[in-house]
Amino acid sequence: MLDSSLKKIVIIGPAYPYRGGIATYNERLAKEFLAHGYEVKIETFKLQYPNFLFPGKTQFSESEAPKGITINRSLNSTWPLNWLQVGDRIKRENPDLVIVRYWLPFMGPCLGTVIRRIKSNGHTKVICLADNIIPHERRIGDRLFTKYFLNGIDGLLAMTQKVLDDALRFRQIPTALSPHPIFDNFGLVTSKEAACKKLGLDPKYSYLLFFGLIRDYKGLDILLEALSNQLLKDTNAKLIIAGEFYSDANSYHQQVARLGIKERIILRDNYIPNAEVANYFNAASLVVQPYKTATQSGVTQVAYHFNKPMIVTNVGGLKEMIPDGKVGFVVEPNATELADAIHKFFREDKEIEYQKNIEEEKKKYSWPILVHAFEGLYKKLKNND
Repeated sequence: MLDSSLKKIVIIGPAYPYRGGIATYNERLAKEFLAHGYEVKIETFKLQYPNFLFPGKTQFSESEAPKGITINRSLNSTWPLNWLQVGDRIKRENPDLVIVRYWLPFMGPCLGTVIRRIKSNGHTKVICLADNIIPHERRIGDRLFTKYFLNGIDGLLAMTQKVLDDALRFRQIPTALSPHPIFDNFGLVTSKEAACKKLGLDPKYSYLLFFGLIRDYKGLDILLEALSNQLLKDTNAKLIIAGEFYSDANSYHQQVARLGIKERIILRDNYIPNAEVANYFNAASLVVQPYKTATQSGVTQVAYHFNKPMIVTNVGGLKEMIPDGKVGFVVEPNATELADAIHKFFREDKEIEYQKNIEEEKKKYSWPILVHAFEGLYKKLKNND
């Protein structure tokens, strides 16, 4: 512990039984704080999104509950009376630090009200862990809701410079920058052959992996266009698309048919449970993130864990995580540059070289580093009192 006054921590945000990268991250962060000797619990939602606002099939995980951490389902994102009740309860519990996750302006009114009630105890410090300040898909009210939320926090920790800069345009507050740690809780590194066997794939092919929820801003259409490029037609590369559609699936199916690349696509269009994530990354030679807009991506940190080279686009904070020409390539978000990079990766046989570089590069992204960043920002807030 860096500061003896910091002992009791509450994390507010998605967690089990909700699924997804943010929930997984919050659970892993709680375990890391516990390992450092803190008292920690997570306050999550009993209603996160109304069904009509949720684009997927289900919000809930099919995995087992994480062991060793306390998760309390308390928040209703749509019910103001609940916000007051939850805030007042946590206020009475008097935690030293509340870490509140911010990823979507829709949550601004709920979370902003809760933290104001908590802070009225005159003791608790509130630090926002920010995924996005400016959302990828903008809606009416985004700026108003975000401003309301940010005006209620004491400090903010961002995982990329882009998010940090976005936050400071709203309000000048104490901040810290600490990159997204490695997602090391999705299983072990195994052989390509073993992973392919589990997925029912032929290991003689080289597999590209597009992983995660499929939204238009993630640029799957760019990757499909690149796959049809003449440069790649003579390779044995196939593309695994592993993730649930959160946008119109028909447009992608039509594009695949138009480009004549159906036989080179392996489509697993369902949400991939945590227990199955390892199979997809272990089977792949190259992870591709052709995003049109971005802040940071948890997919990057899963790829690092499995020692997988990456191609990312030069948007948002993605390039901050991928040294170009060392662990992968950074390209502009267009099909020609993407096809050139994929072709270069296989033509120059970069896989083993980049995997060795990844082993060194990923040392920057540990969970203890993130904990120390929170400790340092908390100490700064206390010293400002």
